[in-house]
Amino acid sequence: MNSRENQLKAFDRLLTIMDELREQCPWDKKQTLQSLRHLTIEETYELGGAILDNDLEEVKKELGDLLLHIVFYAKIGSETGDFDISDVANEICEKLINRHPHIYGDVKVTDEEDVKRNWENLKLKEGKKSVLEGVPKSLPALVKASRIQDKVAGVGFDWEEPQQVFEKLQEELAELQHEIDEHNQDKIESEFGDVLFSMINYARFLNVNPEDALERTNKKFIKRFQYLEEKAKEKSKSLKDMTLAEMDVFWEEAKKI
Repeated sequence: MNSRENQLKAFDRLLTIMDELREQCPWDKKQTLQSLRHLTIEETYELGGAILDNDLEEVKKELGDLLLHIVFYAKIGSETGDFDISDVANEICEKLINRHPHIYGDVKVTDEEDVKRNWENLKLKEGKKSVLEGVPKSLPALVKASRIQDKVAGVGFDWEEPQQVFEKLQEELAELQHEIDEHNQDKIESEFGDVLFSMINYARFLNVNPEDALERTNKKFIKRFQYLEEKAKEKSKSLKDMTLAEMDVFWEEAKKI
């Protein structure tokens, strides 16, 4: 691995290149915080995909793309006089020190759960009125639900046993079925949301990340469906003209690959 000296040199090189691009490149000169935002979101999802695939070479590349965005935002901030990269780094350093009194202070902890509880309590002492203030409003609903449940669990609002969560899930499923039987579309949507929220909560007790689990299933489905498409093409058939029984033969084959 590279020494700390080489790591700092590489970061300084990136800062220098960013300065040059901002001064000389027509595209880079035009960018704003707002214009970069959607690109940053895309890069974050690409990094997430590489991590799920355990493609470490791709992880390295995507981390570089994200690092570029951080440096880019800091460069723009320096131009307006609001902040620069040193402000960004020092801000997170101070936050880490303040949020880890068991490392940088005299607080004692016994496990990870103690750390999480301390983290949420410290944020409330910093002036936040609610532990849920730290959950970004723009998060996708599934990720947001997971973060909400993590946050409230951090201050003790939680189930005691996984079985309790499973029973709650069964209760929500029964309520959903009741509304389906009643043909009440608005209440069906509401109860369906409750089922999903309970499923996400149960995932936490199973030490499963629901976003990762769903994405793994997405990838698995795509792979199997594309196998089905390839086999249909080999037989010069259109999927629309095949029966479910015919498609199921190839689907079962795909599951064995």
